[in-house]
Amino acid sequence: MYVIRLADGTLRVPRTLTSEDGRLIANAYVDLVPGDPDYDRWLPEALTEEELAERRVRWQEGNDELEREFQAYRAEQVKAERLRAEQATAERAGAGASQEEQPVAGRAGAERQVGVEQEET
Repeated sequence: MYVIRLADGTLRVPRTLTSEDGRLIANAYVDLVPGDPDYDRWLPEALTEEELAERRVRWQEGNDELEREFQAYRAEQVKAERLRAEQATAERAGAGASQEEQPVAGRAGAERQVGVEQEET
């Protein structure tokens, strides 16, 4: 929100209204006329309605290029994320295959052997 200077010299100053516990109630504008105690403080920041309209047009024009740059950046990020995910999946698949190919002797295997021996005797 910006301080807007109207044609008659009135300043529209943004104000936020909050409840006693600090919750936002509303954003609004308060009109200050010349001679108001806060008028001189806000005047240097004020934009005419025409200046504000020109800024909006420039922002929208500039936004198009910025949006194109962001979309290109985001496309690169998505591509890199997919590549990392594919590499991680390939690494997990490769690790799983190598473990399956190699027999693993462990406690469970020894217990099975004992169990088999006990059944046979």
